[in-house]
Order: sequence, then structure tokens, then C-alpha cells
Amino acid sequence: MTTDAKKRDVALVVDDSPETLRLLTDALDGAGMTVMVAMDGAAAIRIVDQITPDIILLDAMMPGIDGFETCRRLKRDAGLADVPVIFMTGLSDTEHIVRGLEAGGVDYVTKPIVIEEMLARIRVHLANARLTQSARNALDVSGRYLLAVDRHGKILWATPQAQKLLADNLDTMIDDELVLPPTMLDWLAHAAAPGAKGVPSAPFPANESLRLQFMGKAGPNEMLLRLAKDALPHAPIEFGRQHGLTTRESEVLSWLSKGKTNRDIAQILGLSPRTVDKHLEQVYAKLGVENRTAAAAIAVNASYRKH
Repeated sequence: MTTDAKKRDVALVVDDSPETLRLLTDALDGAGMTVMVAMDGAAAIRIVDQITPDIILLDAMMPGIDGFETCRRLKRDAGLADVPVIFMTGLSDTEHIVRGLEAGGVDYVTKPIVIEEMLARIRVHLANARLTQSARNALDVSGRYLLAVDRHGKILWATPQAQKLLADNLDTMIDDELVLPPTMLDWLAHAAAPGAKGVPSAPFPANESLRLQFMGKAGPNEMLLRLAKDALPHAPIEFGRQHGLTTRESEVLSWLSKGKTNRDIAQILGLSPRTVDKHLEQVYAKLGVENRTAAAAIAVNASYRKH
């Protein structure tokens, strides 16, 4: 923590106890921080509408909006996603600790507060937040299509490029936040399962050319994903229409021309493998060929002629 006024860290302390506010204000000011105070959750929300703190110290049990709900509401603001929240509570039972962490907190301290311990925790979480922000800034600059979700599919953060694709292709919302479609949650659970390897990417139900790849876990409840555009070749679709293929048959042919197996095509298009087989039978008949190799060759040649 620095005493340079231009670089002072800003702490927001939220507690309905004047004594606690006074204690923490004195301690944090003495440690070189700028301190803002709120005596309830509603006041805290009003404050962060005007200025973004570097860290938030939040009383868990307050009248009106309690600390858990206050944290959830604060974390809906994308600008506060990386701001660490430390809960302060007189309750040390597991249930309240878990509630605090699930609400978006990174840590908790029990009352009565030991100032030296609180300052040490603040230093650690400020340093971690800066490292996280630096890493994400680097990803943003690199143009990567990366995002992180929790186990329920809620989008925790995304690079600008990924955010745009998500906004254009996701319409599932929970508490005004984007979440993955329910149909993708089974895939997410399977991909994140201990020991899972080689889990294939998953297509978006509303956009078969957009796929999600599981990259690994960034935290206990933070899964790192990558968006990939798997552009559907248009030439085979146009070629298929010219030869009397239905839209679905043309799509099957398009993926066939890209070397996808029947099982892959079924997953991409949300069909059963048996349905894909039936579509291919029609494709072979309409193109006058006997097998997938010949059909794929014709489609690929159509693509080359297109270009």
C-alpha cells in the first residue's frame, strides 16, 4: 500500500456498527488507504455507482439488505468483477462462510476484528486482484476469445471479443446476467469432471458454427473456456440447393466435406446419428453417388470452384 495520494488504494467499508466503521477507518487510513464508508447495503450500492473501490470490507449480517445479498448485487456490475470482497462476521460456522464465498466473496474475518490480520489479508487480496486484472488485460489485447463460467454456467468474465459473440448468441439470463444454455450444462459438468480428458468442444444450440472448448479450471468454481468459430462452408450449401437437397441435407453435406464423422455431425446439428444416416442416404441418391467419400469430393470441388 502506498501513501502517494495519486496511487492510494480505495477501500469501501460496509457495516451498520459505528464503532466498527471508526476502527477500520482509522486503521486503513493509517495504512495509506482512502476509505469510504456505508452503513447498509443500499448505501454501498449507491457509492459504487460513483466510484469503483479497490477492495470491499462487508459486514455479513446487516438490517435490510444483508451482506450476502449486497455482495451478489455488487457483483452483477462487470466493473466490480475483480474487486475482492472480504466478509466480516461474528459467525464462523461453515454455512455462513460458504454463503459468503458463493455470493462472490474471496475471504472472511471474524469479529472482533484483529487489525493486523485484516491488513495482511487486504494486502494479499489486492495483490492477487492486480495480477488477475493484468492477466485479463493481456488477454484482451491479444484478441483471445476467452471466458470463464461457474458450475451453473453463469458468465463470470469474458474478453471483449468473446463478450460480443456471447451477447449476439446468448439469450439465456439469470438475475440480468448471461448464462450458458441449459443444454450445455451437462457438457460443462462432464468437461470439468476430475480426470476428464479429450472432451470434445460443444456447439451453441442457436449457432452451430460457434463452439466452446474447455481449457481448464481457473479456480474451485471458475471454468476457463474458449470460443471458436467453426465457419460453415457456404459453397456446399449453395451447391446442394442447386441439386435439390433440403437445407438440412445441405448442412450435413457441408460438415461431411469438412471431414466430420457422422457422430460429429449429429452432435453439431443436434440430431441423432440415425437421422444423419438417413439424410446422407438422401444426399447420395440426389447426387448420384454411392458413398460419403464421393459425396465429400463433389462438395469440396464445389467449394474450390466457388473460390
